[in-house]
Amino acid sequence: MNEIIFLVEECADGGYMAKGISSSITTQADTIEELRSMVKDAVHCHYDDADILPVLIYPSVQP
Repeated sequence: MNEIIFLVEECADGGYMAKGISSSITTQADTIEELRSMVKDAVHCHYDDADILPVLIYPSVQP
């Protein structure tokens, strides 16, 4: 897999949630900056084999 796409939503109770479109990866954080870090961490945990680690992660979460 070369890329992974996330849908980013604002949570009703505050914060943000990112859900992988083509994967089962979901993570959340209080701020957009934290969400960027959480998405990267979740992807690296999900794809523990460097040979299949996605090269691109979309979106590059922007506020």
